[in-house]
Amino acid sequence: MPDLATADVVALTAALCDIPSVSGDEAPLADAIETALAAYEHLEVLRDGDAVVARTHLGRARRVVVAGHIDTVPVQGNLPTRTETRDGAEVLWGRGTVDMKAGVAVALSLAAQLATPAWDVTWVFYDQEEVEATRNGLGRLARHHPEWLAADFAVLGEPTAAQIEGGCNGTLRAEVRTHGRAAHSARAWRGENAIHAAAGILTRLGSYRPAEVEVDGLVYREGLNAVDIRGGIAMNVIPDTCVVTVNYRFAPSRSTAEAEAHVREVFEGYDVTVTDLAAGARPGLDAVEVADFVATVAATTGGTAGPKYGWTDVARFSELGIPAVNFGPGDPSLAHADDEHCPTDQIRACAAALATWLTKENA
Repeated sequence: MPDLATADVVALTAALCDIPSVSGDEAPLADAIETALAAYEHLEVLRDGDAVVARTHLGRARRVVVAGHIDTVPVQGNLPTRTETRDGAEVLWGRGTVDMKAGVAVALSLAAQLATPAWDVTWVFYDQEEVEATRNGLGRLARHHPEWLAADFAVLGEPTAAQIEGGCNGTLRAEVRTHGRAAHSARAWRGENAIHAAAGILTRLGSYRPAEVEVDGLVYREGLNAVDIRGGIAMNVIPDTCVVTVNYRFAPSRSTAEAEAHVREVFEGYDVTVTDLAAGARPGLDAVEVADFVATVAATTGGTAGPKYGWTDVARFSELGIPAVNFGPGDPSLAHADDEHCPTDQIRACAAALATWLTKENA
């Protein structure tokens, strides 16, 4: 890994991406991050599993957490990274450039460079965000070491195209089952086909109209979709079970209990098992710290705050009573895409905006 304090932030992004770190296999990257941060005397470096925390102790009146996850979804022939020109702009292409190693590179670069920021800063680099919520490294830190996350405000470097996105939708996954009776496919009349019975589930999904919900001035778009379907044990057996996995993205005004109740209502009459559930987070843009950050970013990169449609760990900070926003380089619609790529000017813009805010004299 290049020297954090002197490396160009785009080159640092490429170096981070070129260390594969699919969820559950983050150890090599966590080791590299820990070693690199340990070289700076102004930082106390801590570790839990493959989550690395570095923090200043300058006696400032306020503390901010700047956080980002270091894992990615599986690589699909999109490493190593490369620099390209698209529509006249330079982009960095490859897995993780958007979600979210560009944001991690911004934080690592500033952690090394800003020895005396106006805020005390806790820099958090954590594992297993791209998998089920129970494995999430930030959640593990909150359970094992809540004092490591204590702060007045948090910035999560998730991709937002260098704009601020407030709050986030919640997410629920559920398995919707149909049941039949197994039989030899040559005598299909002796069985009941569970896959055929799943047609009713797909019909309900096809006719579902997701809501748009205004929460504290931002409009969140919901969604309910099938993301997996499976059934059958052999090509000559009528399947006696079929499972359709659905994902519900719900506005932060809904509680997890309300979200679950809604899914069960949509699939009334079917066997429904919730397998993963995480609450959303309201925008919280009226907090003083958030308003100041929004103003600084607007002056540096332009634009206004919008909603975060996906689930992010701002929800975990919200549960801890810490106002939080999403702010990072990369188009979120390219997250997880095989053609994942991030404009290099957004990486530099996010680094500049965050550095400006962290060094403001009235912070």
